[in-house]
Amino acid sequence: MIKVLSKRLLFVFLLMNNVFFFVSAQAPAKTKNKQAVQLAIVRPKNLSDDDLLDLVQKQTFRYFWDYAHPVSGLARERSNKAYNYGDEACAIGGSGFGIMATIVATERKWVIRDSAVNRLLKMVNFLLTANSYHGIFPHFINGGTGVTIPFGRKDDAADLVETSYLFEGLLCARQYYNKDVQNENELRNRITWLWEGAEWNWHTRGGLDLLYWHWSPNNGWSMNFEIRGWNECFITYVLAASSPTYAINRSVYDHCWAESNHFKNGREYYGVKLPLGFDYGGPLFFTHYSFMGIDPHGLKDQYADYWEQNYNHTLINYKHCVLNPKHFKGYGENCWGLTASDTYNGYNAHSPDNDWGTISPTAALSAFPYTPEYSMNALKHFYNDLGDKIWGQYGFKDAFNETQNWVADSELAIDQGPIIVMIENYRTGLMWKLFMQIPEIQQGLKKLGFQSPYIK
Repeated sequence: MIKVLSKRLLFVFLLMNNVFFFVSAQAPAKTKNKQAVQLAIVRPKNLSDDDLLDLVQKQTFRYFWDYAHPVSGLARERSNKAYNYGDEACAIGGSGFGIMATIVATERKWVIRDSAVNRLLKMVNFLLTANSYHGIFPHFINGGTGVTIPFGRKDDAADLVETSYLFEGLLCARQYYNKDVQNENELRNRITWLWEGAEWNWHTRGGLDLLYWHWSPNNGWSMNFEIRGWNECFITYVLAASSPTYAINRSVYDHCWAESNHFKNGREYYGVKLPLGFDYGGPLFFTHYSFMGIDPHGLKDQYADYWEQNYNHTLINYKHCVLNPKHFKGYGENCWGLTASDTYNGYNAHSPDNDWGTISPTAALSAFPYTPEYSMNALKHFYNDLGDKIWGQYGFKDAFNETQNWVADSELAIDQGPIIVMIENYRTGLMWKLFMQIPEIQQGLKKLGFQSPYIK
């Protein structure tokens, strides 16, 4: 049995527009006027490809701007109530994705720069006083109080991977908001305080050549969850090696991340060779979360070419849906994408070898940098053909299953964020350029033995 699964798989186990977009410096209350809500989700027809991409990014951004927690500005975990999580539950990783989405919104002038900076300052000031554990944040946090909301009975404190997604966004913000003005200077300084205070090497459990996902003052290391690849945790090692104050050694990367029975692969699936990872690649978010900031173009080390890895993983996912071996309704060249999401009977990490007929729009849309033609075909189908069912005030619903005649009544921060950011990376490379130019990141990548066009 595989010793280490991704957190999303563990979660499954544990739980078994162009128009009408209004922005302000403050997060507005939920709209009470039903007509206003209906106006907000009107779907313009016959859009050009660029206009459609604009609309999808912009509408999806509303999740992080309009629906942010009013006290902290953090991203709420989900738009519906499920698994006993209510409106107060904010996702640390999803908030990192929301920060990156806010940078996109600033660059595209959907929000005023000062408004964006002030929102981010509110978030950062809140995080400076919120619960953390050796500078590492929990998976969920109460957006009003800053108190940890346990993810599980023992998963009640530091979550190194979710914290990685947060810092992926924070460091991009520090790089982007670079004007010599008071609020931007303050934002950069406070992000640096958080960054320098995060004790990544604490999670080596006293200097072992291992990196652990969780630590708790109540339960110590009892979850015993080593972060081994290949999965969505690549960013964790890059950040941990890049820390200016509490960095890990390269030996941790080589002896933990790169040593597991699901790291190297090398086999072919649907005629496509997969260098790393689970059979058939696993859920598609492996190619998204880390690579919202890390540019895989030309990124190589002794183990893989990471553009080849992500492209081939995506292609296997696409080909599986086109071939549709289980004959699910709706699958095809224009309807594909298997990843972790809500589904008709709970939550599941969908993949070609764990396929129950549920398509998650974030999978194909966040794959735009890898498969732009296939992703555009999927986007047009989702919007033009299925939009009456799956398009809403925060963009596309989390998932749908035509075989079960089911559509999610939810959007999730960790699924909405990658849509905005990865489409932007496809269009302009904005987040890749920001993240890969950070001096600490370049040093961390060099330490781990990477080649990249960005590394000087």
